[in-house]
Amino acid sequence: MSKRRLLVTRKLPEAVESHFRAHYDVELNAGDVPLDDAALRAAMTRFDAICPTITDRFDADLLATPGATVKILANFGAGFEHIDLAAARRAGIAVTNTPDVLTEATADLAILLMLMATRRAGEGERELRAGTWTGWRPTHLIGQGVSGKTLGLVGFGRIARATAERARAGFGMKIAYFSRRQAADAGDAIFHPTLESLARDADILSLHVPGGPETRHMIDAPLLARLKPGAVIVNTARGSAIDEGALADALAARTIAAAGLDVYEREPAVDPRLLACENVVLLPHLGSATIEARTAMGMRAAANLAAWFAGNELPDRVA
Repeated sequence: MSKRRLLVTRKLPEAVESHFRAHYDVELNAGDVPLDDAALRAAMTRFDAICPTITDRFDADLLATPGATVKILANFGAGFEHIDLAAARRAGIAVTNTPDVLTEATADLAILLMLMATRRAGEGERELRAGTWTGWRPTHLIGQGVSGKTLGLVGFGRIARATAERARAGFGMKIAYFSRRQAADAGDAIFHPTLESLARDADILSLHVPGGPETRHMIDAPLLARLKPGAVIVNTARGSAIDEGALADALAARTIAAAGLDVYEREPAVDPRLLACENVVLLPHLGSATIEARTAMGMRAAANLAAWFAGNELPDRVA
C-alpha cells in the first residue's frame, strides 16, 4: 500500500521531519516561507492530510474547495483560531491540535517577561547596544522587585498553574486568579469572581486565556484604568485578548508601569504605538520555542495522524 500524502506547511524540528519522511509521502517546506491561499487551495486536492500552523488560515471557503482530498488537519500548535472548525465539520475534515506539551516552556517565558518588564531589562539592553549608557549611577533604570508581590492570573489552566508554581517557589509571590469557575484544587491561590476585582488586586497581571470572541479585548481601557500605577501586564496567551491601542496609551501615559508581550493581535504586525513605548518588552512569539517543546508538539501531531489513518480515536480532536 502506498504511503499517505502529507503536507507540512512550515519547517519543523529535524526529529519531527525525519519521522514524517519515514511514515508518509511528505512534502516539507525547506524554505520555511508561509503558503498563500492559492498554494493551500491546491494542496487541498493533492494531499490526504495537512500539518498546518497558526500562520495558515483555513477559512470556510478554503475548506470547501471542490474535489478536496484532505481528510485531516493535524495542527502544529495548541491554538486553532486560524481554522474554521464549523466549516471543517461540514466538509468532513477532522482537526486536531497539540495541547499540554508546551506548558513548561510557556510558563518559563511568562516568568521571563515578568522579570524583564519589572527590572526594565529591555530598556537597559537597548540603551547599552545604542552606545548611550554612561555608566552605573544610583537612580539609573530603577525597576521593582517581584518578591512577595501578587501575581494575578487571568485563566487558571495548565500554563497559568505552572507559572504560579514558579512565581510562588522562586519569589514567594502571592497568587490570585480569575476564571469562569473557582477551582477546587487551587491551594492558597485566591479566587476573584470578576476580572475587575483581580485587576485591582494584582501587581502583575498575566494572561492565560484561549482566543475567541469571549476573550477579545478583555484587557481594554476601562480594565487598564483599574490597575495599580506600578502594575505590569504579561501576555503569553493570545494577542487578541488585549486592546493594543488602549495598552499603548496606558504605557505612554505611565498609568501602568510596564508590559511584557509575546503575542499580538495581527501577527507578525505589531502596533506601531507599542513599538514607540520604551516600557514594554516585545518578543516574537517565543512561548513554546524550546527544542523540547517544539519537538513534542510535532510528535503529538504525528500521533494524531497515526491514529487517524489507523482508524482509531483521535487523541486531540477539536473538530
